[in-house]
Amino acid sequence: MTRKLILLLLTIAGLCAVSSASAADLLPVTAPTPGVSSPERWSFSFSPYFWMAGLDGETSTLGLPTVDVSQDFGDILSGLDFAFMGAGDARYDRYSIFTDMSYVRVTTDSATPRGILADEVDLKTVTFTALLGGAYTVYEDDKARLDVLAGARYWHLETTLSFGGGILAGVSRTDKQDWVDAIVGVKGSYAFTDHIYMTGWGMIGAGGADLDWDVLGALGYKFNDTVSAVLGYRAQGVDYSNDSFSYDMIQHGPIIGMTIRF
Repeated sequence: MTRKLILLLLTIAGLCAVSSASAADLLPVTAPTPGVSSPERWSFSFSPYFWMAGLDGETSTLGLPTVDVSQDFGDILSGLDFAFMGAGDARYDRYSIFTDMSYVRVTTDSATPRGILADEVDLKTVTFTALLGGAYTVYEDDKARLDVLAGARYWHLETTLSFGGGILAGVSRTDKQDWVDAIVGVKGSYAFTDHIYMTGWGMIGAGGADLDWDVLGALGYKFNDTVSAVLGYRAQGVDYSNDSFSYDMIQHGPIIGMTIRF
């Protein structure tokens, strides 16, 4: 437990998360700083974050039976092998470029097979996502900012199903899928005081996946012009299928992060 706590603190401090966490993917915690007009010069930010997400949905691979997945963050915590989550942002006046990357490897035996072909299923997933996009500020005053955004999200998903008991005892299959989705959406912030603000976004897209969406709502605290912190709740869903592979999953849970500006 001590090791997990230390690694979590390292994640929030801006390095990475190594040990037990979620099967999560993306988050630009690079919401605009409320109360500060966009300067006519380049500004940059880096945002490490930690998403305590659970999983709900279903997956199947290589013609094997569909597996239902319903796990909260506590279930996943004991199965995380490695995770890294971070975002970056570059802004000039009303224009900005942002990126977000997430890598998570999780092994869990909490999945449930349909039917009587197996008694239990071990599920190992490796998820890597990378989002690159641009945004334009359509409204800004002393307290609020609203951006419209567009971009592309790359997915790499590797799933291994290992069945125990029943007819499929000892059967194990691995499948890898890569695809890209086009994404559009909005993000914004509103300052209640010089230090406290709310931020959020909504994104939706498709391409390789039938549907790709992401929603966040959070409260932020600005310590100074350089460092701020965000605490909120995020949900993200993806529905992807290709031949004998399908992955229809929703990730949702609390999220904590910080933003360093320079």
